[in-house]
Amino acid sequence: MPAVVVTNHGSDVPDFEGKITIYVIICVFIAAFGGLMFGYDIGISGGVTSMDDFLKKFFMNVYEKKKHVHENNYCKYNDALLQLFTSSLYIAALLASFVASRLCTKMGRKPTMQIASIFFMVGVGLQAGGINIVMIVCGRIMLGIGVGFANQAVPLFLSELAPAKMRGALNICFQLFITIGILAAGIINYFTSKVHPHGWRISLGLAIVPAVILLIGSFAICETPTSLIERKNLDEGKATLKKIRGTEDVIPEFESILAASEMARQVKNPFSKLMKPSSRPPLIIAILLQVFQQFTGINAIMFYAPVLFQTVGFGSNASLLSTVITGLVNVFSTLVSIYTVDWAGRRILLLEACVQMFLTQTVVGLILLIDLKTTGSLNHVEAVIVVVLVCIFVMGFAWSWGPLGWLIPSETFPLETRTAGFAFAVSSNMLFTFIIAQAFLSMLCRMRAGIFFFFAAWILVMGLFTLFFVPETKGVPIDSMVEKVWKQHWFWKRYMVDADDEEIKEQVHPHVK
Repeated sequence: MPAVVVTNHGSDVPDFEGKITIYVIICVFIAAFGGLMFGYDIGISGGVTSMDDFLKKFFMNVYEKKKHVHENNYCKYNDALLQLFTSSLYIAALLASFVASRLCTKMGRKPTMQIASIFFMVGVGLQAGGINIVMIVCGRIMLGIGVGFANQAVPLFLSELAPAKMRGALNICFQLFITIGILAAGIINYFTSKVHPHGWRISLGLAIVPAVILLIGSFAICETPTSLIERKNLDEGKATLKKIRGTEDVIPEFESILAASEMARQVKNPFSKLMKPSSRPPLIIAILLQVFQQFTGINAIMFYAPVLFQTVGFGSNASLLSTVITGLVNVFSTLVSIYTVDWAGRRILLLEACVQMFLTQTVVGLILLIDLKTTGSLNHVEAVIVVVLVCIFVMGFAWSWGPLGWLIPSETFPLETRTAGFAFAVSSNMLFTFIIAQAFLSMLCRMRAGIFFFFAAWILVMGLFTLFFVPETKGVPIDSMVEKVWKQHWFWKRYMVDADDEEIKEQVHPHVK
């Protein structure tokens, strides 16, 4: 079936000299704390919004509904303000990602991460010290700006720092730290839920730890050679390249980055360049991967895991403990992705996970449809089965759509549109995270068990899209993607035919569109 033969890298892919150095590992470890900030917030918000002390202070209506014995199982947490508390962060992150894109280009990846840390710390202070709903929502917005800046800069930093053969594994450290943040939040929520009346303040306040580590640690790491060379710091760029590759023989890679940088400097408006046909393949892939990542239903489960487990019959503390269990599954499954992504490839992980997630979402939906009525709960055996199925679902997501949703967009854009294109990826992620976060509880209330069939249908669509349209990028140098991936793909190559003509046209007739 020729349609699914996506690329043939062959033996002409450049193989630059270099190895993984201790310094690179240190840089990756520090930068990945940007992911831990994001993951901790994902995990902490769901747990905090299930704590009675927090609900009594800010959302008394939800607290009253929660305590009502005969309240509808699917609707007891449905409250617009409660959803706004969680989802306001993502609109702020969406808007911030475009500002961060320009900062990444003009100032570099490292300063953008430092700015992210500062915004995040301000947001933590507002939330942990919040005395009214305005303060905690303002805190969420500041956190969102920090997340937007970090999610823009960190994946680019990791992809540009890593050698081609290890780029997948090192970039996935961002997602690994997201999962560690979610796990840490689950453990902390489990204990702070017993600290009355300010346990929720401890949970929210501890978010400052990864932000402080990222800010202080950033002074010990380098800027990426790509960013330095792009901003005409050629000597520093070459010296940094030698340092991170652990070899003096960096001329071929340096010249490759230099050529990409020269081409990038000819593009005065990268956002306009993204609208040209030759930029469509990576842009479409980047945006759709983010849309699909959210429509797996993963954030609905991770945001509201405590709510979900309470709905199927667990008590408050038991639900937080169940969240810790899913968090452990998340972390260890992401390690599987780190181990396999650079030899098995991106596509096989995405496709296998679609099958796994489709089956688990469907079975969970069937169990709830048949046995969970509007009042009452599942029996103990059925509740345990739901927890196990959720863990299998999280497992599939964690070694595929979770990390690869960030990896593939960060590695497939040419340098001239890399920060702008990745800004669209980040903003798309935040937009659809916002939509799911804002709508999930209302959808659960109205669709009931049907919500799981809704997400299962999306998983089927994304599996078919991956099968036909997502190319394999393992082992391809980041600045060789156009020639070695997009121009070789059975479908996307039709958009790349005129890429060279576009460049010639712009040079000869710069004002002709």
